[in-house]
Amino acid sequence: PLALTADRTLDERRQRALTRYYLEAGAGGVAVGVHTTQFAVRDHGLFRPVLELAAEESASAVASRPFLRVAGVTGPVRQAVEEAATAHALGYDAVLVSPAGLPHATFDDLLDRSAAVGEILPVIGFYLQEAVGGRELPRAYWRALADQESTVAVKAAPFDRYRTLELVQGIADSGRGAEVALYTGNDDTIVADLLTPYHVTTPTGPAVRRFVGGLLGHWAVWTRSAVRLLADVHAADAGDEEARQRALARLAGDTDANAAVYDVRGSFAGVIAGVHEVLRRQGLLNGVWCLDPAEGLSPGQAREIDRVHTTYPWLAEEDAFIAGALPRWLA
Repeated sequence: PLALTADRTLDERRQRALTRYYLEAGAGGVAVGVHTTQFAVRDHGLFRPVLELAAEESASAVASRPFLRVAGVTGPVRQAVEEAATAHALGYDAVLVSPAGLPHATFDDLLDRSAAVGEILPVIGFYLQEAVGGRELPRAYWRALADQESTVAVKAAPFDRYRTLELVQGIADSGRGAEVALYTGNDDTIVADLLTPYHVTTPTGPAVRRFVGGLLGHWAVWTRSAVRLLADVHAADAGDEEARQRALARLAGDTDANAAVYDVRGSFAGVIAGVHEVLRRQGLLNGVWCLDPAEGLSPGQAREIDRVHTTYPWLAEEDAFIAGALPRWLA
């Protein structure tokens, strides 16, 4: 997320604190300049500064453990390539290529753009939900994207079961499908995506694919809780039935929490502000300010966040962890 002051300028101290939080929470990486960061950072000259702060703060983690730094890139080919070059210069590992803002681009145009970006950094394809600027992308598109050697992963975030299956099957159709990691971006069905074995047909016969992790705006809050969930999912895949039951116990609750934070009742109008509100309550942010002054919490959204925080103990447990470390993160 983007830490702003009351006058909507970059709050560098709290921007650094956010990255420190994710590092100590045990996250396996950060994605910066993506939808949760607000696509408008580019219009305000904040794209490079925000990427640079995250790169500086995560340098120690990169040196000591596996930690992935992903930069979001958008726009036509020239803009996307320039943003990828910036990310490369700052030490990022891959780019998440967003389809947002290109309603008239053909599928071939999108594929050509991914190929151009892939000459600079490995590519993570992105199925973005329509409510926040995405579009329908068919099975053939995902096969063609997986065929590109620069494609190393895809983020499935259409918030739609049918379209998610289309993506998984499309990746499997490619001869490179096994080389492309699957990440869930379906914040409304995180646990189900992670636990489901997807039985697919590949050029070499039947196979089972799984989502290996999440690249989720929802995991920008309650992050240590998310790390624990993913650990349980991986243990469940290895045969740990108790871990599977713990993960399943989170299925409905995490979706309910996401409905509050993402403002489903308000058709996602308060999605960014909802993330900010959770971080504000925990002391990581000073306010819910977005770059667009008209963007904020929807009526009743704060009460919904109150409700889920009270209902689900794994959310409230994060508060003490943050409170204990916050002075150090803000130093």
